[in-house]
Amino acid sequence: MAKLLLKLQRYFRRKPVRFFTLLALYLAAGSLVFLHSGFAGEPTVPGSPRGAAGADGPGLPYLGVMQLSRGFKAAATVPGGTRRHGPWFKSTAKEPSERGKARESGGSRSRALRGRSGREKEEDRARYIGCYVDNTRRRTLRGMSFFDYKKMTVFRCQDNCAERGYLYAGLEFGAECYCGHKIQAANASESECNMECKGERSNTCGGINRLSIYRLELAQESARRYGSAIFRGCFRRPDNVSIALPASQLMLNMSVDKCVDFCTEKEYPLSALAGTSCHCGFPTTLFPLHEREDEQLCAQKCPGEEFESCGTAEFLLVYQTQVQDNRCMDRRFLPTRAKQLVALASFPGAGNTWARHLIELATGFYTGSYYFDGSLYNKGFKGERDHWRSGRTICIKTHESGQKEIESFDSAILLIRNPYKALMAEFNRKYGGHIGFAAHAHWKGKEWPEFVANYAPWWATHTLDWLRYGKKVLVVHFEDLKRDLFVQLQRMVGLLGITACEDRLLCVEGQKDGNFKRSGLRKLEYDPYTPEMRKMISGYIKTVDTALKLRNLSGVPDDYYPR
Repeated sequence: MAKLLLKLQRYFRRKPVRFFTLLALYLAAGSLVFLHSGFAGEPTVPGSPRGAAGADGPGLPYLGVMQLSRGFKAAATVPGGTRRHGPWFKSTAKEPSERGKARESGGSRSRALRGRSGREKEEDRARYIGCYVDNTRRRTLRGMSFFDYKKMTVFRCQDNCAERGYLYAGLEFGAECYCGHKIQAANASESECNMECKGERSNTCGGINRLSIYRLELAQESARRYGSAIFRGCFRRPDNVSIALPASQLMLNMSVDKCVDFCTEKEYPLSALAGTSCHCGFPTTLFPLHEREDEQLCAQKCPGEEFESCGTAEFLLVYQTQVQDNRCMDRRFLPTRAKQLVALASFPGAGNTWARHLIELATGFYTGSYYFDGSLYNKGFKGERDHWRSGRTICIKTHESGQKEIESFDSAILLIRNPYKALMAEFNRKYGGHIGFAAHAHWKGKEWPEFVANYAPWWATHTLDWLRYGKKVLVVHFEDLKRDLFVQLQRMVGLLGITACEDRLLCVEGQKDGNFKRSGLRKLEYDPYTPEMRKMISGYIKTVDTALKLRNLSGVPDDYYPR
């Protein structure tokens, strides 16, 4: 035996290729045996009339790769024989005969299904409806929307819409996702939905002004009721309620979810409860939602829900529904080259991206950037890719603070934020991305002290340089913009030379957060600033405050002190 092994060893030393070939074949054979034993056939379900062989009968011969595919399919089942789905999908498993009938139906639905991936066919998460016309000024699906020009997939769009309780999910231009409860447009030819998804080339994600629409199979009808409505407050009844809130209905068994559901169905973003009357509409100059009343004035119990308030005839309890107010969602490049370059200047972490979002909604024009950030472009800031001197954007984001760079702009909006908050926001962005968070190790390590030592002086010099070298500078404090968005946004739009109607600005108030707001769920449990850091930063705050007042501007907000 030893001589035989020695001969084999010498043989394979001379011909190593044969040795590795045999070894590969041996491993492949072992893998097939292992997989066959683990997945072949359907699992036995306790109490089920079918055994391991199932309906295939005893003595079923081995079917190679086809048998493996059956095994993986069976692995997706759970005790009871039903397929496992996410919490927002109904089980839509069909008998083989029903699937056969569906395949025979043909038509445009069949052509659309051929474009879906095998995984989506298998799990039937949503039903493809067809290709529909879309319009940037009057959307076909008027709920939530988001863009991703790099990683958009059909499932991601469906998942986001279903999570928020919408009935329909639509994809457009390969990268845009729209949600809604109603389809308000005509069908288009399937050939017009011809753009591949940016995140999966095998699937179709609409086309130019064309939506590939899916109906989501919600697990419960109540999943789309009330769930993500936003409480806006208690407000006095407008003088002419039938004009201010054009849709209404008497509900003797009133509850918050009934009124929100009614207004959602009517495609209105506001739901106003007035005792047994439900009113729906948009925020307008007749009903701007600026003067909130004491909530006790609306504290009348709902007839249909004991533990909810439903307002009164004089004081309305207002909720914002899932319907997106599209009066401010259309955006485009400037039709003619801008004659002046306007900077949107800020220290990093001072809310520049959020301000860009607000300006784009308020003006209807894209903003540009002194830099290029691919992640922002992928999220819908289409002006990000333009050269900052192109003249096609309404203003230019910049963090620069040198004299030469500042003097290249004709005017500027200077956004200033509390340095304690700005430094932490920029540190989170640097180590966690635009809406992510720095790890605990970064805060406790050497990175944070070094960051504060380098960036805190820059916070002061950035503002001082723009005040000194800027030609026409409008100072806006981040805190004032959050507190009084309507007034501050009017000032900003005025500097840009745009006359924005009040209804559009009211629309912006309802869409103000956008996709670039940190959740706030991961706040630090301790103050990262040492006494030495606070002493240094307080000195910079006083310097900036003095510089602002010397130019007859209001100083820094009071909440910068004490610290």
